[in-house]
Amino acid sequence: QVQLVESGGGLVQAGGSLRLSCAASGRTFSTYAMGWFRQAPGKEREFVTAISWSSMTRYADSVKGRFTISRDNGKNTVYLQMNSLKPEDTAVYYCAASTKSYYSSSQSSDYGYWGQGTQVTVSS
Repeated sequence: QVQLVESGGGLVQAGGSLRLSCAASGRTFSTYAMGWFRQAPGKEREFVTAISWSSMTRYADSVKGRFTISRDNGKNTVYLQMNSLKPEDTAVYYCAASTKSYYSSSQSSDYGYWGQGTQVTVSS
């Protein structure tokens, strides 16, 4: 069992940056793959990025080159650094954990644990 708490969301102008954090409870954080998903109003939840236990990463095409996922197993935390933000990045961002630790999966069904979400709003 793992509990996830996101932080770091907010309002930023287009072209700006934000860093999201996701703190996980439990002593087995390093054995989970971690992912970030987002959901904009009126749209389905979509994959943003993921990182395996060995720090293998995967990114959605829409964020490649702008977003960076990283993890600090000593702090039980995964980060999402978001640069060059665009208005279309506006969404609620969710952190998720998967027991398929070797996989940086893009499928939400592979993730069994989810945070409550944090709002990111990018103004034009």
